[in-house]
Amino acid sequence: MPKRAFHDVIAFVAVARERNFTKAAAKLGVSQSALSHTIRALEARLGVRLLARTTRSVAPTEAGERLLAVVAPRFDEIDAELAALSELRERPAGTVRITAGEHPASAILWPAIAKLLPDYPDIKVEVIVDQGLTDIVSERYDAGVRLGEQVDKDMIAVRIGPDMRMAVVGAPSYFARRRKPKTPHDLTEHNCINLRLPTYGGIYAWEFEKGGHELRVRVDGQLVFNTIDLRLKAVLAGVGLACLPEEQVSGPLTRGELIRVLGDWCPPFSGYHLYYPSRRQPTPAFVVLLEALRYRV
Repeated sequence: MPKRAFHDVIAFVAVARERNFTKAAAKLGVSQSALSHTIRALEARLGVRLLARTTRSVAPTEAGERLLAVVAPRFDEIDAELAALSELRERPAGTVRITAGEHPASAILWPAIAKLLPDYPDIKVEVIVDQGLTDIVSERYDAGVRLGEQVDKDMIAVRIGPDMRMAVVGAPSYFARRRKPKTPHDLTEHNCINLRLPTYGGIYAWEFEKGGHELRVRVDGQLVFNTIDLRLKAVLAGVGLACLPEEQVSGPLTRGELIRVLGDWCPPFSGYHLYYPSRRQPTPAFVVLLEALRYRV
């Protein structure tokens, strides 16, 4: 295959993954018109349409999907092997891209990164906060962070945090005018501060367990947020009840700014894990970061 054909296929993979010529062109460092010409030339040489284009979207055709499935993993392997050559350097170097939720990014990733980077000036870390269950392979992340029970079986998972507990909390001013709930079902009578997650496509149902009995309660209230910080501010202001990570509210609970309820319905569960594809060769920079994050009792 001529060398030019490799460049054309790489261009196709970029467009097929981004499903957008403008974004793919920016990633490749070429103009949109040049990228469009490259794809048309590749389709002409192969004699098949690889991309279905409309005024609003770009998507691979059946032939395009087949080509993407075959060649994209090969290029990923080549990229990984080239990155692994940095092992020959005296110091680990390169960029590590991680996707994580807001809480683990703040509570676990940032403290480790802040401590690590001064000793490794050639390592760069990119953390993308995303509440959804991102596909790290298709989005080309080096790793992601999820709760242990959410990690797919075909991934390598490394624990980076202790077991967790959730805490249902409210301010003293809120309970001054409301009766404390005794069971999760009582939450339907309260003004609850809700969480919206893109993965669930709607409002997140609060999860409880007691004596082996699992329960999910869909609560209602005046406020819905997609960040912990705003939910914490709202509950401290006495607006309603919130279900937050125990570690996030330990300070306000100790100071008496919040009151915990339904503690016997909130048992510990598997904490955060860093996960990455088993077939991907970790770079030295990634290994250094992984060891800095690895949870040790």
